[in-house]
Amino acid sequence: MAQSELTSVSGRMWMVTVSYDGTDYRGWQVQPGEPTIQGELQEALGRITGEAPLPQGSGRTDAGVHALGQVASFELRAPIPAENLHRALNRTLPSSIRILDAITVSDEFHARHSAVTKIYEYRVWAEKRECVDICPPFLSRYVYACPWRLDREALDSAAQGFLGEHDFASFAASDPDLTTRMERRANQEEMGDGDARSTIRMILASAWREQSSDSGPVLIYRIQGNGFLHHMVRNLVGTMIEVGRGALPSAEIPAIFEARARSAAGPTAPARGLFLHSVQYK
Repeated sequence: MAQSELTSVSGRMWMVTVSYDGTDYRGWQVQPGEPTIQGELQEALGRITGEAPLPQGSGRTDAGVHALGQVASFELRAPIPAENLHRALNRTLPSSIRILDAITVSDEFHARHSAVTKIYEYRVWAEKRECVDICPPFLSRYVYACPWRLDREALDSAAQGFLGEHDFASFAASDPDLTTRMERRANQEEMGDGDARSTIRMILASAWREQSSDSGPVLIYRIQGNGFLHHMVRNLVGTMIEVGRGALPSAEIPAIFEARARSAAGPTAPARGLFLHSVQYK
């Protein structure tokens, strides 16, 4: 077989950057009979090219979680120009899913396995008036409307406690049985979020900032790490909110790490406030 024929058969590897509103989806991973981001993207590729590769995301966001810069990779045999594919995808995908960029990459690239670090953001609507607290309806899909006043200094102190390499077992989702634990380990391994047999992760950045808007202040927590356990960011935020409202001293965080038990940490913050911000590659 000629070299040109080999190239035609094997196709080209594509990398797309995807932004989506996850409110109405059952997460990234395709599920029979359920609307998912991965499923919508696969169907769109099929309508455009006649091929239906399963796009591999940098990670599996849960139901209701959003993305500003999810990355996916897939192979196509169709010799379609990048600009045409970019435009066609946005024409056929639902308006809640947008392709920000589409480029060809080396055959060795994989959205999950090639990722080095990821950045997540969690958004909390924090306006507290004397008589009434009303989160605007056009904002409520994308923030956690926190019912308590939060101490910013306490939040900042708690966030600093997560920097560096730690065992985050206390901040991982609780698994009801062995079968679920094994499935989750396999998922984490596929996600490229570190060694699935370990709950140790390296956190490179962990900080809160305030963003003003016409609807009131929004507190944004940003965290960057080499991998994340299932529900880890939402559990970190839930724990920090307990600290911020005065229900838990930030000095207790080392003890939570040492406990290696989900019950030692705070509650899981709602999915709607979480965004996969971006993914970094070599």
